[in-house]
This record gives sequence, structure tokens and C-alpha cells, in this order.
Amino acid sequence: MHLNRIVLSTCLVVFALVVQICVLARLQLPGAVPDLLLLVVLGLALVYGHTGGALIGFGAGLLADLAPPADHAAGRYALVLCVIGYLAGLARPESGRLRSATGPMLVVVAAAIGATLLYAGVGILVGDDAARQVGLGKLLFTAALYDLLLAPFTVPLIMGLARRGENDPMADSAGGGESPSRWISSAGGVGTGRTGRTGRMSRLRRPGRAARIGSQRGGLLARAGKNRTARIKGVKRL
Repeated sequence: MHLNRIVLSTCLVVFALVVQICVLARLQLPGAVPDLLLLVVLGLALVYGHTGGALIGFGAGLLADLAPPADHAAGRYALVLCVIGYLAGLARPESGRLRSATGPMLVVVAAAIGATLLYAGVGILVGDDAARQVGLGKLLFTAALYDLLLAPFTVPLIMGLARRGENDPMADSAGGGESPSRWISSAGGVGTGRTGRTGRMSRLRRPGRAARIGSQRGGLLARAGKNRTARIKGVKRL
């Protein structure tokens, strides 16, 4: 990975982890906790691809495993986020620009459900059955709901920062072509193109322009007729 990718990813992961531990985990929401760290990994994976997504996911998960008040085995969440980052990177668009917010939102839901299932499955393998006590169905529903509500305000911003760090020419003032308003409401500007076309057609249909075009055409025809007459007279003289 490039140096700018490492610096940006580290800053975003540390910031997300601090916010998740100090703010989101203290909200006492029913069911799961909103996973801001997962959304950071998803946003970066959709820009950097599957390799970068896997590396960032592993580093972010390992940091979460070691940060207090973590009470599970080290490497458990690192494995989960590594797999999720790799799979999310495979969903990266080939052109680099997202045409709609539907695909990324489906990726967020699938990642939230997949991360919860994978974390619970790894926990069962190591003898941790906390997911069964809380209720796996409730965890899946709340995890998908919280991450889906938080994604429009975080993932577009993360993708925009990542594209700016890559010096991507598609990155603009709205955050690399992505903005929360576009994810919430994807109303396209279709009327602008039609209006511009109508304006050009109306300019072509102006009476003055038509008269000028007609006069120029008549002058060209008259000049061509004179040249043709001269050539015919020359032939007759011979």
C-alpha cells in the first residue's frame, strides 16, 4: 500500500474506534452496537479494492481486539474484518464511480449481517456462546438496522477522502462524486440536458439566423452558377 493510503486508513480507523468505544458503545441501544469501524473498512475497500480492504480490515480488527475493554480472544475480530474487507473490495465498481447508492447500501447490509454471523461462528469455535444468550436474530436485525442508518453519513465521506488521497480526478468538492444527499435521495438531473438541447434547437430556429443561412446559401449558388457559365462559354469559344 502507498504511504498516503496507510496514513489515511490509520487515522480513520483510530478515529472510528475511539468514537465507537467512547460514544456509540455508551448509548445503551437495544441489541447490537453501531459498528463505525466496519463502515470505515467498507468505505475504504470500495475505493482501494479487495487487497487493500483485506489489509485494512485485518489491521482495524486487530486494533479493536487489543483495545480495552475488549473481552474476547485477540485476532477474532481481525479475521472477521479481513474477510469482510476482502469481499467488499470485490464489489468495487470497475470505473471507480458509483452510479447509484443501491449497491453500496446492499453491501452495508450484507456486511453487517455477515460480520455478525462470522463473529458468532468464530466465538462458538473458541467456546464463546454470548451470541446465543443475547439472541442471534435480534443481533442480526439491530446490527443491519444501525449500520444502514449510519452508512449514508459516513461511507460517502470516507470514500471521498480516500479518492482525494489517491489524487483521483473524479474527486470533487462533493466528496469524490459521493455525498450523503445522493445516498439518501438519488434524484438525477435529467431535465438540464433536455433544456440545453431545447435551447440549442431554439437558437437554430431563429428567423434572423434562418434568413442569414438562406442568403449565404443563395450567394453560394449564384457564385457556383457564374463559374459554371464561365466554364461553358470557354468551352464554346474553343
